[in-house]
Amino acid sequence: MNQDWIMALFGGGLIGIAVSLMLLWNGRVTGISGIINGTLTPQKGDTAWRLYFIGGLVLGGLALSAVYADTFSGALDGEIWTVIPAGLLVGFGTILGSGCTSGHGVCGISRMSPRSLVATVIFMAAGIATVTILRQLGGL
Repeated sequence: MNQDWIMALFGGGLIGIAVSLMLLWNGRVTGISGIINGTLTPQKGDTAWRLYFIGGLVLGGLALSAVYADTFSGALDGEIWTVIPAGLLVGFGTILGSGCTSGHGVCGISRMSPRSLVATVIFMAAGIATVTILRQLGGL
């Protein structure tokens, strides 16, 4: 019996709890692109927690891959020369959209931010349209 939905539900619950605690205890939104951007444009007294947070993400991923070796297998589908520009475009998009899809979807909607609701709807519509067009053209 496939138990993937249980792990997804558990992971989603952990994300929700972590986001809520970050906002409750620190008054900060847990938007990863904003945290990384704040590290790249440091302000005095506002960098250490960002570095700890990013370090925790990396260490958490390493710990997970140590426990479940095939967690990240096949995660990089594509040639490096296409993946790097794609990552840079995603980074540019997060700056343009004032946050990433998950940041607006998880953090923004949970705070009932109208801007995040609109952004999430636009992100989802663009993704659905892209997949639909690529499937019609035989690209997927």
